[in-house]
Amino acid sequence: MSVFEITKAATFDAAHHFPNEPDGSPYRRMHGHSFSVEATVRGEALDGHGWVADLGALDRALKAAAEELDHGLLNDKPGLELPTLEHLCLWFADRLRPEWPGLSRITVSRPTIHERCVLTL
Repeated sequence: MSVFEITKAATFDAAHHFPNEPDGSPYRRMHGHSFSVEATVRGEALDGHGWVADLGALDRALKAAAEELDHGLLNDKPGLELPTLEHLCLWFADRLRPEWPGLSRITVSRPTIHERCVLTL
């Protein structure tokens, strides 16, 4: 049995702060990052096109979710009041999972500072 994974990526820029950090912490101050997000869909069966899923549709769904965050304050989004990479992974998974039952992984990274988080579903 073959198992396939397809992945699409999107980028967004956003600001955030960590209100639970102690006074004087640099993380408590508002700051911004360029983020990258990847969504992976896994499947065994291929559809009539020979695909696990439509990469174009996955691309549109992922970019629409990233657009919701682009050039905004992450803390203002429900579920991102504490906008860690871990919470961003969960936020994207919540957005995509209803339409993409084969969603198997979300990766959110800040490439310029070499940080990333992977959520395996």
